[in-house]
Amino acid sequence: LAQKAGRLAVGEEPTGAAARARDARLILVAADAAENSVRRVRHFADAGQCLWCRIGADKDALGRAVGRSSCAMLAVTDIGFAQSLVQKLAALDSETYQDAADTLAVKAKRARERKEEQLRHEKNLRQGQLAHEKAVKRRAEREAAEAEKAAAEKDTNPCQAETV
Repeated sequence: LAQKAGRLAVGEEPTGAAARARDARLILVAADAAENSVRRVRHFADAGQCLWCRIGADKDALGRAVGRSSCAMLAVTDIGFAQSLVQKLAALDSETYQDAADTLAVKAKRARERKEEQLRHEKNLRQGQLAHEKAVKRRAEREAAEAEKAAAEKDTNPCQAETV
């Protein structure tokens, strides 16, 4: 699902780029990945401040899961997908993945709160703009009514009428 949604960076270069851009939320490493690859993943995770997990699947199985022939590492860039994935891993092997699941649950909660706050802010801006437009319209109507009233009073005021 994450691959179809475009929320995966598959391979070493895309994973590194996603981590450096701080888009990566979770980096998954195949069980049979080389130590040099694991070292690079640690570096990517530190640079991007994201979690990384070594999973039980080998490179071929991980590659088939994302539509490739082989894949040693991939980055999940969506916090919801990452949280769901780690929760499923924790359900299978809680002592290995439970800490990562707890950490991602906190991060996902904060991300949801930030998104909700952003939506509230945008709604306030929209409503504030509408309120401003309504106030300007009411002010213009009030000024037009006052001008009409002043014109009507001028026509009916005997003190200001010209005498012939």
